[in-house]
Amino acid sequence: MTHYLDFEKPLAEIEGKAEELRNMARNNEEMHVGDEAAALDRKARDMLKDLYKKLTPWRKCQVARHPDRPHCKDYIEALFTEYTPLAGDRGFADDHAVMGGLARFNDRPVMVIGHEKGHDTQSRIERNFGMARPEGYRKAIRLMDMADRFGIPVITLVDTPGAYPGKGAEERGQSEAIARSTEKCLQIGVPLVSVIIGEGGSGGAVAFATANRLAMLEHSVYSVISPEGCASILWKDSDKMREAAEALRLTAQDLQKLGVCDRIIAEPLGGAHRDREATIASVGKMISAMLDEMGDMKPKALIKARRDKFLEMGDRGLAA
Repeated sequence: MTHYLDFEKPLAEIEGKAEELRNMARNNEEMHVGDEAAALDRKARDMLKDLYKKLTPWRKCQVARHPDRPHCKDYIEALFTEYTPLAGDRGFADDHAVMGGLARFNDRPVMVIGHEKGHDTQSRIERNFGMARPEGYRKAIRLMDMADRFGIPVITLVDTPGAYPGKGAEERGQSEAIARSTEKCLQIGVPLVSVIIGEGGSGGAVAFATANRLAMLEHSVYSVISPEGCASILWKDSDKMREAAEALRLTAQDLQKLGVCDRIIAEPLGGAHRDREATIASVGKMISAMLDEMGDMKPKALIKARRDKFLEMGDRGLAA
């Protein structure tokens, strides 16, 4: 069953009527409703184009959070071969919100790490809705260390509303773990590429996305805080999330102008969830292109380029 967002309700009505006509025709061979169904399909497609022609930042947030978007697990299964998951932080536990391990990408050994939100109620609870705890970030640090030791590229797939803010996570050093993971991103002497595939929330995303190259899917978002959280702080009213989304400059298009995002990956009409296979293939092509750009770079050059990139962001921001 297709999950429709609030602003897609008129579209749901038209597509529902077209499907209803087709079902009636299947149950009654004497009915000839093909032309009517095709006309409704054309109307739905035109409406879909209009809806997605110029999405507001808040609507992009809704699309980025769509439950049917491909998640980290889907990308790993489709794009990587010989994936060998590596678990645990060797200190406390294994965090199921973060998955990662050794794999081959285009027959090249890599380390892939990402946030996994889950696809149904049970898996979302198990994955803590993609909100990592300290042990998740410490697992990522361990895997990045291993990649650095063996000289293999690191690929990160970011999709999190933010790091988990629970009492236990804070007691175990959540902010320190995020800072250490961000620091490790800046230290490793291998290519590091990151893709925001849905939400890139706060330091929980930065800890994986401090990369040589950062790409974002067209309707993904990346911000220091969620629009709801920002609205609660600034206006004491979470219903002001639309205004907050505008102010945060969290879209891929805004972030490319600001120099935070290096590449934007086009999504199929209607968002990644309407053609998951095409979206995954586009992400694979972009990862391959970004890795190829750094093919001949030495470890010291990779580290310097990565550090310079983030230091220059502040200069650009002041100039703007």
